[in-house]
Amino acid sequence: MPVFAYKALSSSGAVQTGEVDATDRPEALRVLDRRGLQPVSLKESSSATAAKPRKAKSEKSPAPAKPAPAPKKPAKAADREVEDKTPDGPLKLKRPEVIMFTEELSDMLAAGLQLEPALKSMEGRQELGGLKDVAVRIRQLVRDGMNFSTALKRVSPSFGPLYCSLAAAGEASGALDTILKRQAHYLKTLADLQSRLILAMIYPAFLVVAGLGVSIVFVTTLIPQLTTLIESTPGGSLPGPIKLMVAATDFIKAYWYVILILVVAAALFFKAWKDNPENRLTWDKFKLTAPLMGPVVSSRFYVQFLETMANLAGNGLPLLRALELSRDATQNLALRGELNTVIDQVGDGRAFSKALIRTGAFPALLIDMVSVGEQTGKLDVALRRAAERYDKELDKSLSRIMALIMPTILIIMASLIGTMAYLMITAIFQTIKNLGA
Repeated sequence: MPVFAYKALSSSGAVQTGEVDATDRPEALRVLDRRGLQPVSLKESSSATAAKPRKAKSEKSPAPAKPAPAPKKPAKAADREVEDKTPDGPLKLKRPEVIMFTEELSDMLAAGLQLEPALKSMEGRQELGGLKDVAVRIRQLVRDGMNFSTALKRVSPSFGPLYCSLAAAGEASGALDTILKRQAHYLKTLADLQSRLILAMIYPAFLVVAGLGVSIVFVTTLIPQLTTLIESTPGGSLPGPIKLMVAATDFIKAYWYVILILVVAAALFFKAWKDNPENRLTWDKFKLTAPLMGPVVSSRFYVQFLETMANLAGNGLPLLRALELSRDATQNLALRGELNTVIDQVGDGRAFSKALIRTGAFPALLIDMVSVGEQTGKLDVALRRAAERYDKELDKSLSRIMALIMPTILIIMASLIGTMAYLMITAIFQTIKNLGA
């Protein structure tokens, strides 16, 4: 069996050295972890003479040969005790759990802990619940030499490509704690927006349901009764709008299942078209130009791009590499194409601000702030200030959309029910007039 020489820190901070028998490096790391040691270095020993006496069974009685397997079984069971408790396959997390994981990890990294001890500390937190399984799996992969961002991608799809790309940027720049903290802020902002949107939609949703209920009562009960009453009066004739409503009602009653199938088919077709890689660029361009949605998507991109660039540039990463990592963290293909153009321009020796100008896709204010940062030699500070400015613009755009939701739904429902009520009242007055004549 291979022998690994180690140098590790104990829980008291003392340095310990020694050797450990293990089948491979990951098992040796697990043995040290079980002993409460944090490895500083671990190498396979060149002298494997310890394994030779174990093979010479003739020199010793069978009694010492039996203890060798005895520690193996509990050792293997102890080594894999945590792994056995961890569910197999990708682990799915809810958004609050992802936010909690990100906040906890960023706080511990900012306090000076290394990545693996920070993950181990999260394993011991009872209140983290399902996040303990994620921390266990990620720590195992990181301990075996895998990058943190790759481990995130492999362990859980809930982190998403943007999260993993930003984590990779944090690893490359040495500012993983800062980027995770900003990502936690972004996720909390997104969760807050979702909760505000849900709260804001409760009353409009109630109005929509009530309006649909009233419309169904009108169409299925009141209008047929009114139609029968008008047609039974001498010289009674249905007004044109009432005839149109009756015809529409009869059509819906006769072909409702066809309409339902067409609506579902249209929704599925749109989803398939949108998810097709060949059409994704067209859809991403539409999102940038769509009313209301376009400013939100653009402002969100500017905030993410500027914050990422500020963190990377502030930690000494070359501008070209920072742009490449920022491009990898951008999900919109249209914007990614613009960043590819910027990268090509900067790679050819052009200034960052000049490259932004040549694309024609970035606002003048952003370019001016980048230019000031280049001239003063404080590009990271200028980028961070620009990110704060566009963060405020994003908040204004979201507030504007939420302020428009309520009156829009009120106007639509009031128009629908008011039109029906007006037609019915008009028909009733016409019937009374016919009876009086």
